[in-house]
Amino acid sequence: MTHRFEPRMTRRSLLALGAGAAAAPLLGACGGGVSTSGADAGKGGVTLMSNQFSPVEEKQRFEKILKDRVTGEKVAFNQVETGIFAATLQTQVDAGKVQVSVVGALHGDLAQHAARLIDLDDVLGGLTDRGFAPELTALAKLGGSTTKYIPWMQASYVLAVNKKALEWLPSGADVQKLTYDQLLAWTTAGRQANGNKPIFGIPAGVKGLYHRFFQGFLLPSFTGGQITTFRSPEAVTAWTYMKQLWAQTARASTTYDNLQEPLQRGEVLIGFDHVARLVGAPADKPDDWLMVPAPSGPKGLGYMLVLAGLGIPEGAPELDKAKDVIKQLTTPQVQLDVLRQNAFFPVTNAQVPTDLPGAVALAEGAVRAQREAPHAILSLPPVGLGARDGEVGQIFKNCFKEICLDGKPVRQVLDAQAGELNKIMDELTIPCWQPDPAGANCRAA
Repeated sequence: MTHRFEPRMTRRSLLALGAGAAAAPLLGACGGGVSTSGADAGKGGVTLMSNQFSPVEEKQRFEKILKDRVTGEKVAFNQVETGIFAATLQTQVDAGKVQVSVVGALHGDLAQHAARLIDLDDVLGGLTDRGFAPELTALAKLGGSTTKYIPWMQASYVLAVNKKALEWLPSGADVQKLTYDQLLAWTTAGRQANGNKPIFGIPAGVKGLYHRFFQGFLLPSFTGGQITTFRSPEAVTAWTYMKQLWAQTARASTTYDNLQEPLQRGEVLIGFDHVARLVGAPADKPDDWLMVPAPSGPKGLGYMLVLAGLGIPEGAPELDKAKDVIKQLTTPQVQLDVLRQNAFFPVTNAQVPTDLPGAVALAEGAVRAQREAPHAILSLPPVGLGARDGEVGQIFKNCFKEICLDGKPVRQVLDAQAGELNKIMDELTIPCWQPDPAGANCRAA
């Protein structure tokens, strides 16, 4: 399984699709000209454009779910990359020539288009039986007073643990409720008992998502924030801890784009990554594995929620049918089909079956336990950064490189990188996202 939450749009891929920024509106005009499916809903049909399910196999499985479960409406699923998604939504709405009826994307991808989405309070009001968590419906307002999207599916990052590593778990530690100090003690003891070979790994390769560990887990757990506390005394403590943890981490981590492969090979026994990049490890022998929540720090259990939603653009055609499709995509049957087929987790109260594939069941339990922890600190991927998301992510990667790999002083690095971070944030002038307080322009204090 490949990661599908953070697709990257490159100039080359735009050109390969024959759709530069100026050509993006052609998506709708051509009836799915750049769609991976080439699907066109046709007259009276509903076009669903999404930047999710980019791997061909996942897209095909979702199309089958649409065919089997969404009844009464003809739906064309247009899977596109994030750059095309944003350009198409913006251009069609701003030009008043909307041909997409439903859009499905991550919270952060939808947030920058809040003014281009219609209010969906009426749809949400008709779905009270779905049992959406209050924090999800609050996020769906995108900072306003009305519902802008209906929660669709969710994911997160957790720890995968080969049970062989449990013999070195510190006395008194509960693997399901670890602290960062216990993780450090565990990885230290495991390395010492394993012939000085580290048992812990992170996805610090070129395509790895290790910056999300710092943004959504480590820093919120130590500082309570992500951006505003970037160079706080608590952040110095967090990065000092990270330097100690890195000393017990497999050096080959800088080549890992995902953790499931080195875990499968036995190169490491404990690994942190996105669930979609972990489920391959226990797929063959799930009884040999655990998946557990991320550790807790002084401020609580910081965790990153990856939430996708379904919205309707202003001026969209087939409005009633679009609302009906959204409702059908939140039924328990569809939510569980998506879980079984593509390992996205329900956002509703759908009863999770006991016969899930072993690896998916492990991931589902860890994500749920993490979210429901009493001291959980919800953190979101950056919101409102648009094309500059990668630049902000690089700031956190720079901190890791300079502190952990190059051995530079933590305070010196954080002050310098905070300056670079604030240059970007001052140009964007956007409000903070969780866990930082909303309201004022977001920047490092």
